[in-house]
Amino acid sequence: MKTYHSLSKMITFFDIVTVACFIGLAVAFFRYTDHEIRTLLQFLISAVVLAVANQVGNAGSSLLAAALVIAGIGYALIIIRQQSSRSDVD
Repeated sequence: MKTYHSLSKMITFFDIVTVACFIGLAVAFFRYTDHEIRTLLQFLISAVVLAVANQVGNAGSSLLAAALVIAGIGYALIIIRQQSSRSDVD
């Protein structure tokens, strides 16, 4: 007798939001920054915050997860702004 394991797909609001943010981080890194390792590591901080937000949101703490998503996006925007101001000076 064959046993089939069904893969349950967990798609929540926070899964969609954080994956969209991860895609945005990748696009922002390649389009708006200097492509240096230091900048990548700074974006990694935002990515970790977004991953934690996803887990917290899936666990049911929506307000904390929303705050973490906003913090992750805000930090990424700060990095991008710093990069654009550096490129304006050069």
